[in-house]
Amino acid sequence: MRITFLIGNIYGMGGTIRATSSLANGLCAEHDVEIVSLAQNAAEPFFPIDPRVRLHTLTHSRGWTERPEPAPEIAELEPMPAEHVPGSEAERANVFNAATEREVRRYLDRVEADVVVATSPGLNSLLAKFGRPDYLRIGQEHENLGQRDEGVRAHIRDVHTTLDGVTVLTDADRAEYAAFVDAPDEWAVTMPNPLPERLYATSRLTNPIIATAGRLVPVKQYPLLVRAFAAVADKHPDWQLRIYGRGAEKAAIRAAIDEHGLHGRVALMGRTPAITDEFAKASIVAVSSAQEGFGMTIVEAFAVGVPVVSFDCPFGPRELITDGHNGLLVADQDVDALSAGLLRLVEDADERRRLGAATAETAARFHIDTVTARWERYLEGHPARRRKPSVWSRIVRPWRR
Repeated sequence: MRITFLIGNIYGMGGTIRATSSLANGLCAEHDVEIVSLAQNAAEPFFPIDPRVRLHTLTHSRGWTERPEPAPEIAELEPMPAEHVPGSEAERANVFNAATEREVRRYLDRVEADVVVATSPGLNSLLAKFGRPDYLRIGQEHENLGQRDEGVRAHIRDVHTTLDGVTVLTDADRAEYAAFVDAPDEWAVTMPNPLPERLYATSRLTNPIIATAGRLVPVKQYPLLVRAFAAVADKHPDWQLRIYGRGAEKAAIRAAIDEHGLHGRVALMGRTPAITDEFAKASIVAVSSAQEGFGMTIVEAFAVGVPVVSFDCPFGPRELITDGHNGLLVADQDVDALSAGLLRLVEDADERRRLGAATAETAARFHIDTVTARWERYLEGHPARRRKPSVWSRIVRPWRR
């Protein structure tokens, strides 16, 4: 199968980039896979990509010191906004403009693929608008519907529904999509993000470390987590909180550390390409988000045998954590409850070990082989197979190398 992934910037760091890299790596063992990046701001991708996956960049990011001199027509179009991308998505993603939109349109017109997968609302809109009817056009959603503003939701309802299908990360979000759009039941399907293929260490659950990871952005609420950790630090001065990631909220987190007198107790660790190695050094992982599209942090913690204490926020945590079995779900947005959950596991090593032992079963559901096979079944059995004989006559096992 010839599969193309469209992404904003495969060279950056973030959940969508990591998930796309992992899925492409899994699929390339049996299929011809290409990742097409709208922009490029580094010489090499941050996350490892199998050399069998072909990389193609449409334009190079402004401000990158190694950026080739753009063609005059590209330079002229770059300051102009994209016409067919929701405004808020264009502003947030920072890769959409008239130049990248034109290059995506040209690429979609000439690409030789059997499946094209777009990985964000803006790219979903462009794939719906300019994708050819002879290949399968699949959109991905990496955030839940409730996180989208009205402009993006209008595109989902009016534009994205012309795609052959959309994948979402949780069953709860799939139910919301089904209620929101006028589309066949099978149009939106649940397709979780995979764990990357690698050897995972197992935590001993003895180090006095609580960890968390993600972009330093408001939805993660890390200043609130610092506040929750203050109660732990007061009773257990040997314990430390480590926050992995980078982003605009760094100053706000530092202010919270100052406010609670936690210098040396809360560490901002920066970003890392192998967060599971860092989680394996911890004994508890904490999730303080206002909402989660999926909760890959939880899966990564489970991969190394670490229990998670999380707000019961929409939507991912409740589909991954069974309270009292592989972690703790606490009352949503209740800081005192989050503190109590952390303290419970800090003070009870036997319960930490019991919960940690139960994480492997959940993590196995997201192994790359499991998720890859799920994608293959989805594509090979897609209802559009009946509508696209010119393409689907080729989607058979002889494609396997």
